[in-house]
Amino acid sequence: MDVRQDTADTADTADTAHDVRHRNNVTVTGDPDGPVVVLAHGFGCDQQMWRLVVPRLAERHRVVLFDYVGSGRSDPAAWDADRYASLEGYAQDVVDVLRELDLERVTFVGHSVSAMAGVLAARMAPDRIAALALVTPSPRYLDDDGYRGGFTQEDIRELLASLESNYLGWSSVMAPVVMGNPDRPELGQELTDSFCATDPAMARVFARTTFLSDNRGDLAGVKVPTLILECAEDALAPRGVGAFVQARVPGSRLVTLDATGHCPQLSAPEATADALLDFLDRARDARPGT
Repeated sequence: MDVRQDTADTADTADTAHDVRHRNNVTVTGDPDGPVVVLAHGFGCDQQMWRLVVPRLAERHRVVLFDYVGSGRSDPAAWDADRYASLEGYAQDVVDVLRELDLERVTFVGHSVSAMAGVLAARMAPDRIAALALVTPSPRYLDDDGYRGGFTQEDIRELLASLESNYLGWSSVMAPVVMGNPDRPELGQELTDSFCATDPAMARVFARTTFLSDNRGDLAGVKVPTLILECAEDALAPRGVGAFVQARVPGSRLVTLDATGHCPQLSAPEATADALLDFLDRARDARPGT
């Protein structure tokens, strides 16, 4: 896969014409002098999904959050269906934010599909991303020979057909499955509300990008310290997926949270924050000059 380097001569002039901070609803909080952590949300979500872990991270880190174009409070005028029909388009959003804020050597934390967007962004901008934390990642949701992504061809076909014919109805059914924790229905309702707040046309493009992408071949190219966070039970990314990613990312570390569902930053925020802070400390200590 040909991924562009982060150099001035490859910058997309159409992107730089936008105010990226407004386009991606960028917010910055925490210690202004601390190491930088960038938090990226998954499909159907926005930066608010991180709100329960941000206070812990912000005590000693500068925390950057944003919404992908087409999500949350991003600028809908910046939407481009062709750009966001591939995961590289979302990775470019990441790189644009890092450039706009002139950030280097950050730790990128990507949830769900954002984990693979982070893998691509780290290749696009190797001087800007120094570490990756992949939260419930999946490089491919579709099963393949010798690989269990969790979904058959028929599963994906039905999922996308249902989403495209009745997005709101699909959201009300799918979001609680993704969230898990049926004994805590408020969590499923929050994710349902987040899904339903997304423009259906934009959500359809993002969904196809999410569920049809195959980034298994990109994992071996990761050159930075990497944490993989999985949940003990996850309907969207089965346990074997985390082990698959860990085996293919050189030197990576896999941590299994005692949590249920695909969104541990909401269902198990303390455990998620603990794991991220431990990784951030390890990554900091491993850097030259620290």
